[in-house]
Amino acid sequence: MFGTKPVSLLGAKRSALRSQHMSKSLFHPSLECVQHGGKSLDEVLAYAKRIGCVGVQLSNFHLLNADGEFIKADAVKSALEQYELRLDGISAHCLFWVHGAAGTGTPSVSKFVPADIYTKGNAGVETWAEIKCIELMELSNDLENFVIPMFWGPYQGLEVVSGYPWGMWDLPVGNLVQQGFERFAEKTGKLRGHAGDCGLSLAHELHRGTAATCAEDFLKLVNVCDGDGCLDVNADPSHCWDGEDVETRFTKVGKHVIGCHVKDMQRIPGRSMLSMEDDWKKRGMQFTKLGEGELNLHRYVQLMIDVGYPQRFRELQGLEKDATVPLVGEAESAYYDLDEVSEHATNFIAQNLCSAFATQSFEKDMGK
Repeated sequence: MFGTKPVSLLGAKRSALRSQHMSKSLFHPSLECVQHGGKSLDEVLAYAKRIGCVGVQLSNFHLLNADGEFIKADAVKSALEQYELRLDGISAHCLFWVHGAAGTGTPSVSKFVPADIYTKGNAGVETWAEIKCIELMELSNDLENFVIPMFWGPYQGLEVVSGYPWGMWDLPVGNLVQQGFERFAEKTGKLRGHAGDCGLSLAHELHRGTAATCAEDFLKLVNVCDGDGCLDVNADPSHCWDGEDVETRFTKVGKHVIGCHVKDMQRIPGRSMLSMEDDWKKRGMQFTKLGEGELNLHRYVQLMIDVGYPQRFRELQGLEKDATVPLVGEAESAYYDLDEVSEHATNFIAQNLCSAFATQSFEKDMGK
């Protein structure tokens, strides 16, 4: 067949051309492990590896020995290496929230502190939480992990963080909102200072019941703390169900986004978003499996690129400029088995959100 090239040579040329125009993904699937607290460190790592995770965000609970002390960094590193998993952050939501909630006297903290500590009252709980947060930050630094997804507790008081416009902000004792933000700056000073010393990002997840419900609240925290560089944001679109959409929230706080959870949710027609309902299945907002809710997760990931999340995460973690960064799934569902929810999330992220993203305009090569 005069004038033709062997099939093998044509195939090789086509493969070479494809490789020139393909870019690897910016992302990899990861998992926040806190809902899998019933598993030991070894068990949760084995599970994450089995379902296809590249990395994990271990919870502070997985890093504790039976005596309540943190596991040594070398042992944690060895376990991660055994399962060939990256450490994509340490989830410390409950621990940091306890520190901020202790002053309110809420019994909710009793779920997250030892029984003997709880009996010591508000001051005892707050002191214990501060010590454990500092110990965790030191462990994180030893592990060369510099991102701690968390949320700050309600330092402003439960009335203020409820979001309801009570007619009692100006009282004989002063303005509760103003005092609350000042209290945040004062109470978190030691924690923020230690985070700064360790080069850590404390990545607040915005939602109700915390020190920052929305973008404006978070920016107030930054302002009252004189722009403290450790104050960052862990993005999660499933909490944007109360008047502030995903695009608005994460554009406003975009330069602070250092963590990225991927979750979905739906609002049930006819149900109040704020009803005092203890049955998860009857609540007005329900977390769903990825792709089953009302959020456009593809656009959410694009927004994370727009606000600079991949570059910021790489720089803080000391990664190569082309290293992938985590999209973190999470097991939250009122209806489905949580192990199955996490497996579904990992597969959904890998198959749908870890695309090869463009490195140039689609018009660049037109006409060549």
